[in-house]
Amino acid sequence: MKSVGKVTRRRTYGDRSTFEMCYFIMSIEIDAQLFAHAARGHWGVENKLHWSLDVIFREDHCKYRDRVGAQNLSAVRKMALGLLKKDESTKKSLKRKRFQALTSSQFRETVLKDFL
Repeated sequence: MKSVGKVTRRRTYGDRSTFEMCYFIMSIEIDAQLFAHAARGHWGVENKLHWSLDVIFREDHCKYRDRVGAQNLSAVRKMALGLLKKDESTKKSLKRKRFQALTSSQFRETVLKDFL
């Protein structure tokens, strides 16, 4: 252990705010500015992934009650999102690629070729 960092996050919903504190243990010596940049960058990736899953797969609308089943569906969605992003056969949006994969077995095979 070379460094310890603390991040305080504030979320605001209308007139309510919540705070969350996260602690990080690092194996490198790091200054506060670089640590802040890394922490923000990590959450940028997380937020972008969540936004993609919500917009493309409507993940927030899925009300699966079984915890293991919900985790399995989440893993499948993330895998499908990765495959759709990796596909370069068309310049369509990810939402359109998902629909095309639903309706065209030929396109679905193209997307799944590296997976299978």
